[in-house]
Amino acid sequence: MSGGLGNQMFQYALYLKLKKMGRLVKFDDVTTYKLDNARPIQLAVFGITYPRASEEEIRDITDSHMDMGSRIKRRFTGRQSLEYVEKDGCFDPEILDVRDAYLVGNFQSEKYFADIRDDVMSAFRFDPMLFSDATKDMKRRIAEESEEPVCIHVRRGDYLKADRVYGGICTEDYYRTAMKYMQEHHPGCVFYLFTDDVHWADFFVEEHSDMKVVPVTCSEAYTGYQDMYLISRCRHHIIANSTFSWWGWWLRKIRDGEVIAPAKWLNNGKCADILTDDMIRIDGRGEILGRI
Repeated sequence: MSGGLGNQMFQYALYLKLKKMGRLVKFDDVTTYKLDNARPIQLAVFGITYPRASEEEIRDITDSHMDMGSRIKRRFTGRQSLEYVEKDGCFDPEILDVRDAYLVGNFQSEKYFADIRDDVMSAFRFDPMLFSDATKDMKRRIAEESEEPVCIHVRRGDYLKADRVYGGICTEDYYRTAMKYMQEHHPGCVFYLFTDDVHWADFFVEEHSDMKVVPVTCSEAYTGYQDMYLISRCRHHIIANSTFSWWGWWLRKIRDGEVIAPAKWLNNGKCADILTDDMIRIDGRGEILGRI
């Protein structure tokens, strides 16, 4: 397991698929979460528990025992790890066929679990008991203020520090074109802005004063799942290149809406299969490329 809530959800969805296929699967939820910059593990907000691999099992499957005998053996035979790394960030069908493996990857594609959609939807049910009063109020506002609520997700924070990876994708031109498209195709729509930079949100609202934009400031880092829930309550979606808004869209209650996504997910990897056939793609120049 690795990454924030969105990545954890993709990894858990793959777990459900493998389990459905009769495989025995356990999670290593320790190795990457020892790091100082590790995100919190948040699957518990869905009431999810999962089988955890012991340190002994992890050492066995990755051939990483540090006793003298194991170290000497590796000098002669090399490391006999069963680690299998997902290929290039795209859907890798071999993942569903490998046996006795230590799987490493984000597995960011609906293709891994499209045929067990109901199981995944059931797993990722939000518990209203965890919601703040502000979240409950915003839920009512989204439901009552417009028949065409549109989510806009703008990821800033760590994305601003990694321009080589994320730069030039979800640009101002991307969002402006996407919002104009929604206005033209869904008159009377109201935009609900979700971002991890609440201070910047006022600037975004001012820059788009010709449209009705409502900043959503209900949650903080450790309660971001409440924003994901509110995203799922919108009819239409303008997502960022972020698994967080991808899942907010995928879990949507209203299924007849439209979704706009960036034409490219990352600058340093393909990740092409995270885009689905029903997504309208717009590139960083603001050009509408249409559906796949």
